[in-house]
Amino acid sequence: MSTKQKIIEIAIRKGILTSTELALHFGVSRHHVAALLSQLVDEKILVKLGSTRAARYMTPAYLNEHPSLTPMMYVRRLASDGLEEHVVLGSIERDFLPFSKLHENIKSIFTYAFSEMLNNAIEHSTSKEIVVSVSLIGKKLTFVVDDFGIGAFRNIMKKRNLNSELEAIQDLLKGKTTTAPRLHSGEGIFFTSKVGDTFTLDSYGYRLLVDNTIKDVFVNKIKGQKQGTRVTFVIDIDDKHHLNDVFRKYVDRGAGGDYGFDKTEIRVRLYTLGGVHISRSQARRVLAGLEKFKVVVMDYDRVPLVGQAFADEVYRIFRTKHPDIRIENEHMNESVQFMVERALHEART
Repeated sequence: MSTKQKIIEIAIRKGILTSTELALHFGVSRHHVAALLSQLVDEKILVKLGSTRAARYMTPAYLNEHPSLTPMMYVRRLASDGLEEHVVLGSIERDFLPFSKLHENIKSIFTYAFSEMLNNAIEHSTSKEIVVSVSLIGKKLTFVVDDFGIGAFRNIMKKRNLNSELEAIQDLLKGKTTTAPRLHSGEGIFFTSKVGDTFTLDSYGYRLLVDNTIKDVFVNKIKGQKQGTRVTFVIDIDDKHHLNDVFRKYVDRGAGGDYGFDKTEIRVRLYTLGGVHISRSQARRVLAGLEKFKVVVMDYDRVPLVGQAFADEVYRIFRTKHPDIRIENEHMNESVQFMVERALHEART
């Protein structure tokens, strides 16, 4: 009988093994035993909990009988220099055991969202270290990517010559916003914010919260500045939707559509603190960058009024400059609808 087969028999009989005790049992080096245990883990005959000398090994059947042994959190502090997302994902798949039991749609969503956010921290933050954590509490799967660099909002504000972090958040919500266009298309944060239950981005006193469970977005100035950027992503592991469901929503597949990222939503109320949109300059702020899209959805939820100049800039001047861009409107009250229809009428005459 080989040493590997003997290890399996001991695991079945005893339950939990360590490399140190096995080395003493067989009278060989711990390094030799560790190599055999690693092979058994790769073959999925044994499961490994923990790392280095503190690692414990057991059969999958034993772990299923003792679920309290399963670690519900994965935390690592990583040097960003030379860091690669796929290596970290491999570590999560190996060391965060609940991952293997997730439905395939949740695995796909997690893999996409985590990879995009970790890549952003590596490529854009200038932070020397990045802390990542993954946890499963009840039905809520959460990951956090925390860096200590320039800050997402400040970085966009600086690179795009914007006046405030609020303007940076507004641009971020449109999609296709990136500080390194040669490396990224800017879709990562946009789509990641859409695929989970909640997406939170904290940076230097500003917080963006996208809550897809109630289909709303919140922007707040908060106390206690976060140095750098912290992304928190939460999804229910019983969620049935798929990654492609979200991608399809923002792809114009009509005549001439090329299955690219062609559609965006604009929550108009986020572009002014007072809730009333009157000026032409406000409209220009809303419209900045929208020439990249084929379909723009203007969401007027909780917008009580728009002015003539605002409506004219959006529905006459912008549409005249960009006749191939389709503007769709949602949640207009009677006052907003009146001004929009008036501007459309003026555009036709």
